[in-house]
Amino acid sequence: MEIDDKVVLITGASEGIGLATARLFAKHGARLALAARSADKLQQIAAGLPTAMAIPTDMRDEQAVKDMITQTYEQYGRIDVLINNAGQGMHVPIKEADIQQYRSVFELNVVSVIVAMQAVIPIMVEQGDGIIINISSGTTKMVAAGIAPYASTKHALNGITLAARQELAPDNIRVGLVYPGLTDTGFHEHLANGETWTSNNRGNSNNRPPMQIDTPEAVAEKILEAVQTEAAEVYTDNIKDRMRK
Repeated sequence: MEIDDKVVLITGASEGIGLATARLFAKHGARLALAARSADKLQQIAAGLPTAMAIPTDMRDEQAVKDMITQTYEQYGRIDVLINNAGQGMHVPIKEADIQQYRSVFELNVVSVIVAMQAVIPIMVEQGDGIIINISSGTTKMVAAGIAPYASTKHALNGITLAARQELAPDNIRVGLVYPGLTDTGFHEHLANGETWTSNNRGNSNNRPPMQIDTPEAVAEKILEAVQTEAAEVYTDNIKDRMRK
């Protein structure tokens, strides 16, 4: 799908990959709906883009997620692309993982995506097509100590996405995954358990060299590729390199 004049809803759009994606899609002529918790920051970002609306949203709030879809549809009359980018990390050994923190991460990384998909699917069915891109993680393609809680949420997301791709194909709704590797954002400094994932964690249990760090802009290009090609899975270059070794 080419995105000129298409309506694109992006969650987690106030920083990092989501912000870079909003800016890139705006350059390609998309009409944007941007969702994130930080209302003031989101309003400033939307004001600086040609056609964008800000929808402050707590993605862990089921009704707020449904309202996000409704507001986008009421503003633009359709939703061509939904990019589920909002998420949170958790870097901790299994034996030390706090279950309440894990539930909170799972709510954001998995449950909110299901809620958003359920809300947008009827709109896409009615308009005859649509694309849903869910942002996974390269942690699902590697083994490293401490990533199990976070990676498990993204493994769940992968299963949901690929099953939905088959289920929704008859309705001309294409569902796909993008797998970022380590990216130069604040993501790894704001983990659910308060830890920081440092450069020392960039290798894995097989003593491989540290993974190269991507820019948010590089990941945004892969998200654009996923929309344009309608592929099931798109990998950033640092994940493709890691999978070859």
